[in-house]
Amino acid sequence: MAESPSPSLSLMDSLLGLLRIRIKRGVNLAVRDVRSSDPYVVVKMGRQKLKTRIINKDVNPEWNEDLTLSVTDPNLPVKLTVYDHDTFSKDDNMGDAEISIKAFIEALRMNVGGLPNGTIITREQPTRQNCLAEETCISYNDGKVIQNMFLRLRNVECGELEIQLQWIDLPGSKGL
Repeated sequence: MAESPSPSLSLMDSLLGLLRIRIKRGVNLAVRDVRSSDPYVVVKMGRQKLKTRIINKDVNPEWNEDLTLSVTDPNLPVKLTVYDHDTFSKDDNMGDAEISIKAFIEALRMNVGGLPNGTIITREQPTRQNCLAEETCISYNDGKVIQNMFLRLRNVECGELEIQLQWIDLPGSKGL
């Protein structure tokens, strides 16, 4: 009788690495309370869900907070949703954005080690399909591939998020 393959692969067998998303700041976010908002950001990818701390009474909050996702499928989009924290009622949605990490993963796969600091590997333009507010560059800095982005929030009257992507290779993971 032939042995059947194990139905459950360990996470390390399918893990490509970690995606660190630095939620830098919000710009001109929507007002959801009387004069301001108490924003926080929820980041989702597949079944993972992470969130930043709440910043009280600020429509231009600075989080500078790192959230780290395990990447098993680079085709999954990363969804960011901004909420206004309310104490006595359901938190209000303040817009969302979705990003693809495919171009970022492709840049990582180029193995560009040893480039001069600030070298631009590739650029991504804003389109109707993405949430980019302006051109974004994937660049090589301090031995790392990073991508800074300004995202225009959808389903809301105004607001942008500034974020940065960075990759973390994990020993023992499948890798790129």
